[in-house]
Amino acid sequence: MLGIRVVADNSCDIPRSLAEELGITIVPLVVTFGQETYLDTELTREEFWEKARESGHPRTSQPSVGAFAERFKPHVDSGYHVICVTITGKHSGTYNSAWTAAQQFGGRVTVVDSLSLSWGVGWQAMAALEGGEAGRSVPEIVETLGAIRDRTHVTILLDTLEYLERGGRASRAMPTIKKAVSVLSIKPILTMTEGELKLMGVARSAHSGLRRLRQDALGAGPFEKLSVVHIRRPEAARKLADQLSQQLEPPPDELRVAETGTVLSCQGGPGVVAAIGIRK
Repeated sequence: MLGIRVVADNSCDIPRSLAEELGITIVPLVVTFGQETYLDTELTREEFWEKARESGHPRTSQPSVGAFAERFKPHVDSGYHVICVTITGKHSGTYNSAWTAAQQFGGRVTVVDSLSLSWGVGWQAMAALEGGEAGRSVPEIVETLGAIRDRTHVTILLDTLEYLERGGRASRAMPTIKKAVSVLSIKPILTMTEGELKLMGVARSAHSGLRRLRQDALGAGPFEKLSVVHIRRPEAARKLADQLSQQLEPPPDELRVAETGTVLSCQGGPGVVAAIGIRK
């Protein structure tokens, strides 16, 4: 074998230009508006939200087995071992599609469930790439990704339950979340436990919710890497990131602020702000 090549699904939020620069192969997920279906890489964020306004609530589905196999094959044929990192299998069938595709390649493809989302996936993909470039073995790289997964902390503030409920990806957690929100008319705050969304707390307003996110991140740190992601709330995300960069001791080595991609937007809806970090 020549070495390692890395594949990730597009929920990882690695910008296309950076993925191309690093050599990470991105597999698009599928988004549907009524009768129209697109690969999520085909739409800019503005196009996505324009179609959402015109066509109503969008739906998502995982990449097909064939889509993964199509990305794996050139690398395997060239003599590489592929490590594929996917969004949490607890809320998506993406891991299963990738794993099924991997069975076609005689042990030359290893699929890793990130048990995370957004940059929780992206950082694992980048760590796999770094491990391959350093000459580490596949088991060593998988062990490293497991350590990153164990140190990943995710907190999400939702502005509305509409998208999460219609998306159907958090059906097991939904009864608890809906009860809290409907009774108290407040904003739910979610976390991830072993790859599954759980209700962590509630806030009476978006402002108090953001304060709770900040307090939670400060308590969970210090972080090696930290990302504040949002859906249509850039000012709130930037303000939270600025506060955390000033208050975390020591500040994270890497801090990113970005809007998440179309697939997660289908599940979270406008107004989401989340802090995703890898603890030191």
